[in-house]
Amino acid sequence: MKRIVFLMSMALAAQNAVTIDVSGDKQWTDSGIDVEAGDRVTVEAEGRISYLGKETGPEGMARGWMDMIRAFPLNDAKHGALIGRVGESDATRAFLIGAKTDRNIAVKGRLFLGINHSPTDRASGAYSVKVTRAKGAAPAADSSKLLSTLVKISADQHESVPRRVVDAAGIEGDRTNFMIVGSELHVVSALEKARWVKVDRSVKDSVFRGILVSVSKQAYVTLPMSELQVFGRPQDYGFAQGDPLKVIAARHHFRIWKAPFTAGGRTVWVGAGTHDVGFDKDQRNGKITHKIDPDTDKERDYIGRSLQETGEVLSLDYMLRKDPVKEAKTAHGQAFRSDGRTLMIYLRPDEADNSQQFNDLFCTVLAKNNPDAEKWDACSAYVEGGGKTDAALPLLSKDYRVLIVPGFMSSCFADSPAFNEGLPVLREKYGLNVEYLQVPNDASELNATMIADYVREKSAGDARKWILVGYSKGTPDLQEALARYPELRQKTAAFISVAGASGGSNIADAIPGMVDKYMNQYKIKPTCKGDMAQGFKSLSKTVRGQFLASYPNPFVPTYSIIAASGRENTSKALLQTWQLLMTYDNLQDGQLTRADAIVPGSTFLGVAKGDHFAVALPFNKSSDSSIKSGMDKTRYPRGALIEALLRFVTDDLAKRR
Repeated sequence: MKRIVFLMSMALAAQNAVTIDVSGDKQWTDSGIDVEAGDRVTVEAEGRISYLGKETGPEGMARGWMDMIRAFPLNDAKHGALIGRVGESDATRAFLIGAKTDRNIAVKGRLFLGINHSPTDRASGAYSVKVTRAKGAAPAADSSKLLSTLVKISADQHESVPRRVVDAAGIEGDRTNFMIVGSELHVVSALEKARWVKVDRSVKDSVFRGILVSVSKQAYVTLPMSELQVFGRPQDYGFAQGDPLKVIAARHHFRIWKAPFTAGGRTVWVGAGTHDVGFDKDQRNGKITHKIDPDTDKERDYIGRSLQETGEVLSLDYMLRKDPVKEAKTAHGQAFRSDGRTLMIYLRPDEADNSQQFNDLFCTVLAKNNPDAEKWDACSAYVEGGGKTDAALPLLSKDYRVLIVPGFMSSCFADSPAFNEGLPVLREKYGLNVEYLQVPNDASELNATMIADYVREKSAGDARKWILVGYSKGTPDLQEALARYPELRQKTAAFISVAGASGGSNIADAIPGMVDKYMNQYKIKPTCKGDMAQGFKSLSKTVRGQFLASYPNPFVPTYSIIAASGRENTSKALLQTWQLLMTYDNLQDGQLTRADAIVPGSTFLGVAKGDHFAVALPFNKSSDSSIKSGMDKTRYPRGALIEALLRFVTDDLAKRR
């Protein structure tokens, strides 16, 4: 009977596999496949297309300088790469496929396959694309149950929100026309998933971002957005979507402000969105400004649809004020109209965010155990939001072995291995088997082979599974190992990423000379191992983006903790890159932004308040004075961090059984 069922399932899988030719002479091809939310779709592609003699496969080819002014569906993907989208809505956004992807579908709709080039591009040849659809379970959270417990924004809260934004002179402008309920992390990640990008707040930011974008040859869509006020302060975030060629004249855009109240304990964001469609004369000063579509409800509803396409929205509805604004003028004098309603967008509860639980555990470890054996400030100085200091501490299970893989250039700092203070405590006090694998500065795929060989050899005679810990480039090295060597997944219980470069780094793309600068400044080249150029290339956003497109889902239970620092706690050696990354995100550590440091599909464990070096590397205890001078803000309770991480993960694994 089991064999019959197996054969039937194999036959069904075969029926679900379809091969489609995607021609290079058009942008989109209808696959004829309808997918449902929760379905798993595997796409494998081969073949070649040619642009005036320049050939590429489905992975795409490097974009040239002329691509800076061309409109591609995916501005951060290569020219000619295979891409996909689900649905035909104007709010639908493309995703990268490349040679292969295996992903879960967030919303139902028709699957389209396309080529990442402008609508007017024509290429000869075609890709042969095999699509396999596996019927998936419905989304994990039951929507009807969640809706029954959803706490909505009250009428009084709605009435308390300013109806319109004001400029620096106090002149009223756009109406506040939507609100979002969700944590800051969830809101920002959902918007980025919907392909909205953060907009520069000033011309200075624009210049900094322009440096990075120009070097990486990506289309620039984040021209500055003026600061407007709600609740007596400028916007917390500005977001935009736009074609690179037209972004100066036309783009979707909005601003959001954190409200001074919550809905059921969840953060509320107030937004004002309009659609720029051209240029106009500013009636205040006679200068040129953007002209908006006077029907502002279109942009309000577009913002809602764009978020709904991500699968992150639980509910959309509308509220009407007692005295709604239906006709008015912007601050620069252009008339606009509306039905007066405010769109209420409620995101699903973020079940992957375990940051408060981890904070409580970390703060308790720091207060009670203090494995670093030093005097520390309040716990809130080391993790965003702080936490309780009397949480129950789960046991450190000896059922697992721990392997730590450090980051790029770690071999260059021989006296500062990652988490050095905490490892003796874990071994001697708690009897854990903790091992440290120093990989060279090679490409991640080469280090992946070394990691797999190490685990294979060390696992002989010991059936315990591993908890893999990746710091910085150690994260993509481990991701590559799990992807390339399926047998490693069977030996792995969990994967922890600490300030890990899962999504690559803008710095790797924009400042390839940064490694040389560090090596010359600290005279560390003789101790370094590996091919620096290839190792650094592994950290480019294009390389890591293609990997995540091919393997968007974690292979084992995965956990991410990121680092973030302010100017005051960023080491001198990182200040230049910290300043550049601030134009992307204020949650960044001088090397990685928040988005690039979170492994997609992982459990989020929060924000360690330190720069990229501080959260793992004991440079403050280095015997080299030049290193201590440049890495001058690296005092951090790393021992407490690694102990808390392992306590949390082993406890979570026990709950999953």
